[in-house]
Amino acid sequence: MQLSGRSFIGNQRGGQDGTPLQALNPATGEPLQPVYKSASLAEVDHAAQLAEVAFPVYAATSGKERAAFLRRVAGGLDAVVKPLTERAHLETALPMARLVGETARTTGQLRLFASVLEEGSWLDARIDTALPDRKPQPRPALRSMLRPLGQVAVFGASNFPLAFSAAGGDTASALAAGCPVVVKAHSAHPGTSEIVASVVRRAVLDSGLPEGTFSLLYGPGAEIGAALVRHPVMQAVAFTGSQRGGRTLMDLAAARPQPIPCFTEMSGVNPVFLLPSALRDNAEALAQGLFNSFTLGVGQFCTKPGIVFYIEQQETAFFLSKLHALTTQTAPGTLLTPGIGAEFSLGTQARSRMAKVAAQGLPRDARLACSAQVLIHLTSLEEFLSRPQLAAEIFGPVTLLVRCAGKDEFVRAAQLLEGQLTATVFGSSEELLAAGALFQQLQRKAGRVICNGFPTGVEVSHAMVHGGPYPAASDARFTSVGSQAIYRFVRPVCFQGFPDPALPVELQAANPLGIERLIDGVLTREAFSGE
Repeated sequence: MQLSGRSFIGNQRGGQDGTPLQALNPATGEPLQPVYKSASLAEVDHAAQLAEVAFPVYAATSGKERAAFLRRVAGGLDAVVKPLTERAHLETALPMARLVGETARTTGQLRLFASVLEEGSWLDARIDTALPDRKPQPRPALRSMLRPLGQVAVFGASNFPLAFSAAGGDTASALAAGCPVVVKAHSAHPGTSEIVASVVRRAVLDSGLPEGTFSLLYGPGAEIGAALVRHPVMQAVAFTGSQRGGRTLMDLAAARPQPIPCFTEMSGVNPVFLLPSALRDNAEALAQGLFNSFTLGVGQFCTKPGIVFYIEQQETAFFLSKLHALTTQTAPGTLLTPGIGAEFSLGTQARSRMAKVAAQGLPRDARLACSAQVLIHLTSLEEFLSRPQLAAEIFGPVTLLVRCAGKDEFVRAAQLLEGQLTATVFGSSEELLAAGALFQQLQRKAGRVICNGFPTGVEVSHAMVHGGPYPAASDARFTSVGSQAIYRFVRPVCFQGFPDPALPVELQAANPLGIERLIDGVLTREAFSGE
């Protein structure tokens, strides 16, 4: 597939006079062709204005029409999986098998949202029939449903070049909600983004949708991304990445003359608590599972278990020795970008000054900026609590073991943790049932609480929650993964006293779509007569 190196401004391509940017192969450091050109501020404005023009048309499309559009995008990605994954491999050094799986995840979530749209009950349609004879005041006929917010700025993620980027979960859920999208492509994988954007643009054309339904811009986040968030027609922001980057966007969105919601997923340390029975019954399996989890994807998963709390006991030595053996024979991995490599080096050096290095993998090649050595640090709970920096996330293949004196210290540690995407507890059924105080704290801290399973891997489904209290995410009421992610980009609108034909079809008395609705407090798919 021929790559042009230019932005997508609706159905047009960006100019060739912008600041150059070029992807690097993180495994070799070699620059990749073509050289990409940053969008101009005028092109940012043009993309935003096209999205504004597209919004009333796109928002008025039916669920079935938007579902057909999303399925076209999914089918188009299926058709280019070979060149897409080959380019993504060059830009990220992620294994081909991982990228093929990530492509399937991307198309799967597009099709999931298509099925949600076709089913229709997500709209939360509510009908309160008129009560003209009610005393002392009659009740008018009231109808409400969820309606799209408007134009959404989506920021591509470094660690998921497909599933959280140009046509990833944020884009899919915003488009499903009826919102045009302007993507700020991640600079680490511009070619991957261009291939995906070409597929989305073709689906826009084939679906007969307005051109501003989708645009994709290249350029630095500090300039192009900030201009996009500040643009007065943009109505929401979606971001997956670092706490620093997410907080910057949150502040920009809040500082606008018209503040807009900014939905950021910023990760965390995803604490794991090992109850005594877990080490007593499964020390070897736990060591292997923990090692696999914190090194998966070279530790570049937002759900990586970054802190493990355990209680000193007889089986501890075997658990630690198994982890040590696994770690010391492991070769260094390749991180996604030189920037991530630099942050990893700084973070691990700082932690090594505060906590003991319990195990380290084979040495990294200092000539490669993206190379990372596997590391395990060890400290006591008292040291952990006295040094808040130990709780900071380090993106890469490293985890911290925290030695505790008893179960009460688990509760104490949980109370003092910041918001997390996940929290995990391992133990027997009896110990889990007796750990109510710990689970009570973890429910307050995390968006997903897990028993006897490591947190890496986020299922794209109806019940999944991928979010949590700040700083895991900007708004703990929402998820960025799963069908509930659509609710970030909608708001409730009430229609009072409307003639039935003037109502949205989802609220009309005959219920022509056959969707589930709440009528006078009763869920039903039936039509009704009267006002």
